[in-house]
Amino acid sequence: MADPVLYIGNKNYSSWSFRPWLGLRATGIAFEERLVPFDMAGGNAAFRAFSPTGKVPVLVDDGVTIWESLAILDHVARKHPGSGLWPEDAVRRSQAMAMSAEMVSSFQALRGACPMNIRRPRKPIALTPAIVADVERIQALWSQCLDRSGGPFLFGSFSLADAMFAPVVNRLDVYAFKTRPDVSGYMARMQALPAWREWEAAARAEPWIVEEDEA
Repeated sequence: MADPVLYIGNKNYSSWSFRPWLGLRATGIAFEERLVPFDMAGGNAAFRAFSPTGKVPVLVDDGVTIWESLAILDHVARKHPGSGLWPEDAVRRSQAMAMSAEMVSSFQALRGACPMNIRRPRKPIALTPAIVADVERIQALWSQCLDRSGGPFLFGSFSLADAMFAPVVNRLDVYAFKTRPDVSGYMARMQALPAWREWEAAARAEPWIVEEDEA
């Protein structure tokens, strides 16, 4: 059986692509990568050839198309239960899902003002109360998980929840947010992952510039 195909956008900017790519690569799940870059504001008309929403990422697995980052990660986690993408404990799985769903539905102020940008020079931006509230909520979530699990990642071993919050690690870093010591340590461990460094090196080598993501 052929490996699933993961369609992604620009590695420098595509936060939603980063999530499943990192989850699969960090846990050793084989897949074929196909990068289709954004070539206009908001995406690329070519995405329609493989994506029912006209967006990335998309996973095509044995003829089945799965879209949306969380759904892709859940699909591969259930297909590869030994990967550790879902915590083994049932309660922890529910908490990891709750956190991941909150990532999908929340933190619009941070996401809107601070696009993921791997190449961005590290410097702060003007903050609004909404951005500050988003960052405080994220740090509280991470601290609670790290305190409960003992680390090194949110639920002990690397999991789906870490993959879902990976672009936020980049945001808190390159936009120079002040972070708690335990959060800073977690961010450093995420950025030290071989899979993270592979993505980062490729992102830095990309030629494309997307002006609306150059906050």
